[in-house]
Amino acid sequence: MCGVTSMSESVDWLADGCPYSHRFQDRYHSCTGGLVQAQGVFLRGCGLPQGWHGRDHFTVLETGFGLGQNFLATWAAWLADPQRCKHLHFVSVEAYPVAAADLVRAAQAAEAGLRDLHTPIAPLAEELASVWQNLSPGVHHFDFSQGRVQLTLAVGDVAQMLPQLDGVADAVFLDGFSPSINPDMWSAATLQAVALLCRPGTTLATYTIARRVRDGLKTAGFSVKKCPGLPPKRDRLEAVFIGSPHSGT
Repeated sequence: MCGVTSMSESVDWLADGCPYSHRFQDRYHSCTGGLVQAQGVFLRGCGLPQGWHGRDHFTVLETGFGLGQNFLATWAAWLADPQRCKHLHFVSVEAYPVAAADLVRAAQAAEAGLRDLHTPIAPLAEELASVWQNLSPGVHHFDFSQGRVQLTLAVGDVAQMLPQLDGVADAVFLDGFSPSINPDMWSAATLQAVALLCRPGTTLATYTIARRVRDGLKTAGFSVKKCPGLPPKRDRLEAVFIGSPHSGT
């Protein structure tokens, strides 16, 4: 996202309960709900939780933290999985962090719409909200679950923050508002920067099948395929990093 703010981003709540961004003139998630999208697009699309079985460490990279639904769903899936990795690291970039109260409200709304949750996310959102303060531009670190779950939040423009991150991602969640209204989040440069944080075999998932995103991922070294999407979207993307000539792999 373009620009940086050290103040909480305003969230409008529509009559149907969906969170809405005045800045981007769009909903934060589809009508199916942020938690359903987190589970059906991102976790499923990256082969989780199976992908972290037997691992000491597993790292997820996300573009667009938003209301934290993907992080909370990933944390909840980790807690519910007896074969979970020993340590989970979730790294996300966000230019416009919302208020702690909106994180909690979104989690409560998402949870109310689902009855088969193994691990409720509202208490996790409350725990996140308790440390969600003073989010000035820069990189922030938070520990949960006795230090076994770490959240690294890079507050700032995605083009500036991705190069400041280190480590290697095992899975990538490409999120954020749609390419048509937030093009910088999906630019070729952004996707190349994401690729530099990947290894051969890193999985990637996103809800959009926009041509520029598919082409950008292929150029960055990903093998890309369309998969059945969540309503109202017909398709979504899954990808695997196979090595980019730009990164020397």
